[in-house]
Amino acid sequence: MEQPAPISDPAGAPDGGPRLRDRLTIPVLAFGGILMAVMQTVVVPLLPDLPRLTGASAGAVSWTVTATLLAGAVLTPVLGRAGDMYGKRRVLTAALALMTVGSVMCALSSDIAVLITARALQGAAASVVPLSISILRDELPPERRGSAVALMSSTVGIGAALGLPLAALVVQYADWHTMFWLTSALGALGVAGVWWAVRESPVREPGRFDVLGALGLAAGLVCLLLGVSQGSQWGWTGQRVLGLFLAAVVVLALWWWQQLRTPRPLVDLRLVTRPRVGLSHVAALLTGFAFYANSLVTAQLVQAPKATGYGLGLSLVATGLCLLPGGVTMLLFSPLSARISAARGPRITLALGAAVIACGYVLRIADSRHLWMIILGATVVATGTTLAYSALPTLILRAVPAAQTASANGVNVLMRTIGQAVSSAAVAAVLVHHSSLLGTTSVPTLHGYLLAFAMAAAVALAACAAALTIPGDQKRAGTRRAAGRTPEPREQALEEA
Repeated sequence: MEQPAPISDPAGAPDGGPRLRDRLTIPVLAFGGILMAVMQTVVVPLLPDLPRLTGASAGAVSWTVTATLLAGAVLTPVLGRAGDMYGKRRVLTAALALMTVGSVMCALSSDIAVLITARALQGAAASVVPLSISILRDELPPERRGSAVALMSSTVGIGAALGLPLAALVVQYADWHTMFWLTSALGALGVAGVWWAVRESPVREPGRFDVLGALGLAAGLVCLLLGVSQGSQWGWTGQRVLGLFLAAVVVLALWWWQQLRTPRPLVDLRLVTRPRVGLSHVAALLTGFAFYANSLVTAQLVQAPKATGYGLGLSLVATGLCLLPGGVTMLLFSPLSARISAARGPRITLALGAAVIACGYVLRIADSRHLWMIILGATVVATGTTLAYSALPTLILRAVPAAQTASANGVNVLMRTIGQAVSSAAVAAVLVHHSSLLGTTSVPTLHGYLLAFAMAAAVALAACAAALTIPGDQKRAGTRRAAGRTPEPREQALEEA
């Protein structure tokens, strides 16, 4: 399929000399990424108390998490494509505004239906990171791009590590609505910062938006992720879950067929099926699975009662503080990731990050009884996640034309999201299967936690293998030129990317 040439937006042309706004572009975009991750995690400390606070059932309350997951998975590739077509800053501002509106709705209401709707609106913020990375590619010179993209990728882990203790402190010492008023104020600050400090990217891809493709992808993803996220509650062999999986297969197959026959598809599947792009997406899915198990298992392990023989009985605030070193590590190691990618290539950085994640889980298997070892193992996993997550967008940026960076990165983030959803379901299944009674309460055994670590380590090694199979771009380009063959226009666009 021929690729339309990028077009420029005159309104977004640079105005010449350095400005304060230019220097604030990276911090403002990073703030938006951290805020997105904080917004996704702040509801976690509330989950045990929400049935009492809202008068709803525990099953209904779980939808405050599921709605955000589903909306984020659906909207990330859709908003990424919209950003490529209509302007990345414009769509980024809209995503942050929807997130802020959702936070205000949560602050104003205790009705569970309103809260679920608001949390679905907040799912739009999942597109913040891929849109921001695309803006950085368009606006920054090559020598600054690597470190900025690495920092942007790390904001997901940084925000998640900050969000849990922050929310726990607010919930413990203030009314729970206060937390959402605070995030509303931060969201408004993020919207204003993007509008003021970030210029509209001049790179666009003209054409009509693929509405049918967006609806088909949304339907398929909702069926898939709803079945994965609710399988443990509804029963994996139940009619509802099996029906959802069957519907997902049928709908996504039809969507794939439609995308291949559409002149301007929502997702360029011919580009996705290229090894450099497709294997990067596979590695993203596996890395998302391996990373997410760390947060899930660590939080449950340290909060387990001491009577289990392994639990530490920590409070929610203390649990959040245990995960905080991992967030700080992600901030500190993102520049290192950029240097390794510049020297050795992003696929080596990705493989190294996945291997470090596996090493972190080996530490968790070796000792999960002492707090300092738990924190050390979790921090090593976070370090590996920093290297891997920072390398993934760089791989995508080098493999796709400039006019498709937001949509391609959106698909990559979608694959991470699917990996996290599958990780959550798999870890839950392992812990439920390996549990014992403590009084009248069923709790996971230490053996169950160790199996979950081993599973995550195996997936991390699979991600390492996938990363090493990603073809290099520079060698191929050099071989073509050494042979005296001029690259085709399409190949030239990919090399320049």
